Amino acid sequence: MTNCVLCEDDLKPEEGVLIWRGDYCRVVLVNDPDLPGFCRVIWNPHVAEMSDLTYGERDHIMSLVFAVEEAIRQVMDPDKINLAALGNMVPHIHWHIIPRFKDDAFFPGSVWSVRVQETPKVSLEARKALAEQLPAAIRATISQMH
Repeated sequence: MTNCVLCEDDLKPEEGVLIWRGDYCRVVLVNDPDLPGFCRVIWNPHVAEMSDLTYGERDHIMSLVFAVEEAIRQVMDPDKINLAALGNMVPHIHWHIIPRFKDDAFFPGSVWSVRVQETPKVSLEARKALAEQLPAAIRATISQMH
């Protein structure tokens, strides 16, 4: 597919930071000022649906999703983790792994819903500091998979 933003390997700093890259997937820490710690696991080849993957490929991507979730939980201690694979706007397999807190701007709705509150600045700053620890934690968790 042409013009697929997830087929592009180059991230602009305002989009996020590449944390880990393997042959089939990569993990990105998304630059979202409202949701520190928001990550994506992206399937590298352009494929639209999970059922287009082999069973082994499905296991591989989900193992990475769970590794990222585990690292986020250990580092950030969120109230909840949201996992989402929508692909409505970008039909390229990618999973969102999002730490959620009761005082985040969208809680209890989805992160794509209307903002319902302002996150206290002190909470947001603390989460941003914790999110800086995520790249190393995620790489360590992924390395334990093998």
